[in-house]
Amino acid sequence: MQQDRKRRKVNIVWFKRDLRLNDHEPLALAERDELPVILLYVFEPIMLNDKHYSDRHWRFVSESLLNMNSRLSSKISVAHENALVVFEALLRQYEINAVYSHQETGLANTYTRDKSIATLLKTKGIAWHETQTNAVVRACNDRRDWDALWRKVMRKSLVQNSVERLIIETVKFDTTGLPKRWLERDSNMQQGGETLAQWVLGDFFDARGKDYQSFISKPLSSQISCSRMSAYLAWGNISLRQMYQQLLEHWNRPGWRRSLVALSSRLHWHCHFVQKFESESSMQFKHINDGYQSMPYRSDAQSARDLIAWKEGCTGYPLVDACMRSLHETGYLNFRMRAMLVSFLTHHLQIDWREGVEHLASVFLDFEPGIHYAQFQMQAGVTGINTIRIYNPTKQAKEHDSDGSFIRAWCPELAELPNSLLFEPWLLTPMEELMYGVKLGEQYPERIVDTKNTYTETSKRLWAWRKRPDVKRESHRILQRHVR
Repeated sequence: MQQDRKRRKVNIVWFKRDLRLNDHEPLALAERDELPVILLYVFEPIMLNDKHYSDRHWRFVSESLLNMNSRLSSKISVAHENALVVFEALLRQYEINAVYSHQETGLANTYTRDKSIATLLKTKGIAWHETQTNAVVRACNDRRDWDALWRKVMRKSLVQNSVERLIIETVKFDTTGLPKRWLERDSNMQQGGETLAQWVLGDFFDARGKDYQSFISKPLSSQISCSRMSAYLAWGNISLRQMYQQLLEHWNRPGWRRSLVALSSRLHWHCHFVQKFESESSMQFKHINDGYQSMPYRSDAQSARDLIAWKEGCTGYPLVDACMRSLHETGYLNFRMRAMLVSFLTHHLQIDWREGVEHLASVFLDFEPGIHYAQFQMQAGVTGINTIRIYNPTKQAKEHDSDGSFIRAWCPELAELPNSLLFEPWLLTPMEELMYGVKLGEQYPERIVDTKNTYTETSKRLWAWRKRPDVKRESHRILQRHVR
């Protein structure tokens, strides 16, 4: 950072997962003040080194920042350092009047960081104004009136930002350590930015969203018919309220009601799961239901090899492998297939969900901590309150990829197999292996478990634990806190 500036009085707007310039309350608060403002984004080592994240996330963030800069009279100040160090440096160079940001529901490391920033600002007598993110409420201990609050927030008038009014002070930080590859386009991934967020949403409502409800569970068709807004919501290129209000504008559109009702419910779920994590963030590290803390999982050498096979898409189950390979390349997968991946890990491989939670976060372009952890535990069957679902990957393939298009796209070594064998390649006879050029264990892996056996074992185990008194007691507590 340059050291020759006089101590000038400024405000700071600190961007985190709110990378947009519209419906942005912290920005609006800064716009009402005549003071110069530093628009700040920090690439923090605690985040860059966190296993939940990977290049795809920081490329998306970089693209979002570039898109914001294209609308501003000056650039956002970007730093590559611990946030506390950045604020200490700014305090030496400026007289900071106030800091504005959205509340963040993040991982434990960002919560610890926020506490240190809050302490620093408090000792300097500087107000930190944190505004609510979507309909997530800090210090919410129960869900009484929460649904009414959600509706109120979502129907409230959008914040009308006027960024052209800002007097922007740009600070030059040393960012030479940031990888230049983040500025290189990855054509397989969705590109970040508020402009594209609005375009993708408009495209959804133009035509492709009409079949949303019909194809939501199909791994291939959902790539088109789903909204594809999850990454833009996760990184705040658009607010949930903006998306919801655009949905309401189309509410009475002929032929769209089923799809719009389904999408509306999922926008509600978005805040519901983030609220769970906000209210009980310890679920990052342990089962939300304490009654499951001693439930056994596999932890032998073979389970370690099975975990690697799951991560690499080499389990011998074509739909599981296609889903994981697709995620690695595109960062996107529909909800049902994500649930199936977690189910395969925890139910069929009987591996602790904590062994796979960071990996899936790192490949989900739309990784949102609150949704990720709440959903992971729900699919793993350790909440004590949700329906136990043990997905059969072969059945899922036959029902949702019935012509095999998705599997053939991501497991090309199986492309020549007829559907009768594509979904169950372990049924190949030696003659058929020669005929189709697929040798199990060579061109394609042998299946690492038999799901018929693991289904029976896991079902007995999960239902036995569900009946335990300690699980039931915790289930009651969870219902009281997290369910209306």
